Amino acid sequence: MKPMSFDFKSRRSMVVARRGMVAASNPLAAQAGLNILRRGGNAADAAIATAAMLNVTEPASTGIGGDCFALFFDAKTRQVTALNGSGRAPAALTPDHLKGYAEVPERSAHAVTVPGAAAGWHDLLKRHGTMLLKEVLADAIYHAREGFPVQPVFGASWQASEQFLRNAPNADEYLPGGRAPQVGQIVKLTSLANTLQAVAEGGPAAFYTGPVADAIVSTLQALGGVMTHEDLKNHSSTWGDAIGTEYRGVVVYEHPPNGQGLAALQAMNIAAGWDLGALAWDSPERLHLMVEAMRLAFADARQYIADPHLNPCDVDALLSDEYAAERRALVSAERAMQPPSYGMPFGGSNTVYLSVVDGQGNACSFINSLYMGFGTGIVAKGTGVFLQNRGACFSLEPGHPNCLAGGKRPYHTIIPAMALKDGDLWASFGVMGGFMQPQGHFQVMSAMLDDDLNSQEALNRPRWCLLDGTSSSVLALEEGIPVATMARLAELGHTVKPVSGRGRGVFGDGQIIRRDAETGVLFGGSDPRKDGLTAAF
Repeated sequence: MKPMSFDFKSRRSMVVARRGMVAASNPLAAQAGLNILRRGGNAADAAIATAAMLNVTEPASTGIGGDCFALFFDAKTRQVTALNGSGRAPAALTPDHLKGYAEVPERSAHAVTVPGAAAGWHDLLKRHGTMLLKEVLADAIYHAREGFPVQPVFGASWQASEQFLRNAPNADEYLPGGRAPQVGQIVKLTSLANTLQAVAEGGPAAFYTGPVADAIVSTLQALGGVMTHEDLKNHSSTWGDAIGTEYRGVVVYEHPPNGQGLAALQAMNIAAGWDLGALAWDSPERLHLMVEAMRLAFADARQYIADPHLNPCDVDALLSDEYAAERRALVSAERAMQPPSYGMPFGGSNTVYLSVVDGQGNACSFINSLYMGFGTGIVAKGTGVFLQNRGACFSLEPGHPNCLAGGKRPYHTIIPAMALKDGDLWASFGVMGGFMQPQGHFQVMSAMLDDDLNSQEALNRPRWCLLDGTSSSVLALEEGIPVATMARLAELGHTVKPVSGRGRGVFGDGQIIRRDAETGVLFGGSDPRKDGLTAAF
């Protein structure tokens, strides 16, 4: 079969159903979640089943060796709770270990933070689920052990990573026969199946202690890392309240720091002062305003977002109307900022995303990631578990709120999102892809609320992306945005980079499920940039 060309235009309509819906970036994963819903499980149960299956079918993007975050809407209490399943740096790790480096080396043992997913999966089920880990992990274990066919878009990425995997410690299982698998090839991940089976039977303790923990520690220490058994044993998830802001009559919720959802909310707050709906979605005037709002938000995010238990930021002040007006006033319609710096508000009070809404109206917005493709590239020997490189998001600047320290959580890119209207679920949504994520949240919400697009149309629309999540980064513009718009944005001072074909991966991959509060009908969309779909019944 010839390689994936990415030279296509995909027409997708919404999926409409009522009893339950799962939107994910892999068909088998969406079906795994749907199987749980059909068996009587709820949104939390189905979310973990889907996440585990994505660990098997998209091993570069996600896994039990990474972190997770979740927002859960309880239809009975109408409350949104936030699960932080991110891990911390090893207690012994300090900037002294990285003398001579300007940044944490992305693929090194020092970039590995404690994987939080195993505990996060368990804790979400314990608080909001109705089923056991062994029940929701069954499909993932089966496909890892018996084999699964490689999907087209992910398969192309896997093949592009072949040389990287040849040099990756203990990654032989991910090169069956010594080569990256072809599209449609059946792949078995026996070591990963054994790890998932151990967690299914023994819970998170089977990951953070015992043979799996031994493999993680010995593998990292052999590569110069300082992670210990105590670091793993001491890991815990945390629960908190979601943070939110109103945009066009809908309250948009994000996970609080150390996630970067704050950046999406700040961009929406700034944009709320403009009538974006009066401008064509692909006009240079509208895109310029949105990009400038996002750049201002990123300037603050990169300064203030850090481990909230060690370096809390004043979220209320950053999301105040007064501060949004102050930042909005910095935007010129005639010229891009060069670049904006962070503000000083007054005091005041490679990733997978999936969405599940069940027939009772409970919703789970869930994201699980290794950060970069295959994380560090380091596999804990004999486990099939790729270890994440979230520690690469730490700063090495002394005194910075996000400066590396032992036992600290880093700035985190992965962010689930949710929206409520009049207290009822309006949407469970997310867009994955590093620093694209808050930009994607802003763009799909603007599409739905400023332009009245449905969930699938909002995902189909071409996107823009500030490439490195900084206030001064290159502006990538996806194929489908008019050339005249690109030219005008360049005239305004933006560093424009047109992107088409396979490069479109920089624009992320989203899932959206909307819900009609009166009828309970669900309207699902899955991003055409990936292999995924919306499964429903």
